Amino acid sequence: MSIIIKPIISEKANYLTDLRGAYSFLVNPKANKIQVRKAIEVLYGVKVSDVRTMIYAPKVSSKNTKKGLQVGKTSKLKKAIVTLAEGEVIDIFATA
Repeated sequence: MSIIIKPIISEKANYLTDLRGAYSFLVNPKANKIQVRKAIEVLYGVKVSDVRTMIYAPKVSSKNTKKGLQVGKTSKLKKAIVTLAEGEVIDIFATA
């Protein structure tokens, strides 16, 4: 099971990185905070001080077509906001 799927690069994620030293990652929905902490420490070689996670439910969409109502849904997502210890940084663009 791969824990870290990819880093999240957006305006809000960059703002949190500059302001608090917090990095955002898309992680496996079955992973817990301890697994995420260990995976970040091993992958990037940094000391993690805090991990916050959030789960996004799948979104259901539907549309009417000639063949009737077509229903689909997206996958469930889990994000992790990782705060590093003082003085630690991750260069996401160099390792991506």
